[in-house]
Amino acid sequence: MTKILIVDYGMGNLRSVQKAFEKVGFAAEISGDPNRIGDFDKLVLPGVGAFRDAIARLRDADLAAPIIEHVHKGKPFLGICLGLQLLFTTSHEDGAHRGLDVFAGEVVRFPRLPGIKVPHMGWNQLRIIKPAPALAGLPETPAVYFVHAYYVVPRDRELVATETDYPTPFTSAIWRDNVFATQFHPEKSQKVGLRMLENFARG
Repeated sequence: MTKILIVDYGMGNLRSVQKAFEKVGFAAEISGDPNRIGDFDKLVLPGVGAFRDAIARLRDADLAAPIIEHVHKGKPFLGICLGLQLLFTTSHEDGAHRGLDVFAGEVVRFPRLPGIKVPHMGWNQLRIIKPAPALAGLPETPAVYFVHAYYVVPRDRELVATETDYPTPFTSAIWRDNVFATQFHPEKSQKVGLRMLENFARG
């Protein structure tokens, strides 16, 4: 049986992610013990809140290095919301803060535009750019649930798996090899989100 770990660093709706995996028939354990990460086949890094606090907590809990090691070993990794942003080089939320730097790129805020509310909150559509395995079996323009004021700008456009318009296009999911990460919340995205979690768990 595939062993899935949801990383607990004190920032994220961990139980709702765990329940979503259970709903599609997979057990996922929650733990913040850095010594246990290597024991699991698949890693999920969720997150809600500020980048600065999140990266500080990951480092203070000695979780950053084993997370990066898991990715570099080619083991499946799923990042959700802040868990996507943390993979990049730098975030500009409340100053400049260095991330895990798994991928080159920046995390930036939506610009202030007339009639556009920030944070971007609620349902919006994905435009699939690359057919990541986690997106298999989805409608052509699936709707998913977002809550965020910042988004990633990868240096390498080849990373982009999906884009979403708000009002201009931004990267809403990335995929490379063993890493799939989303700006939206699959665990809040009903059937579409559950299908992604099932694809990740089965893959």
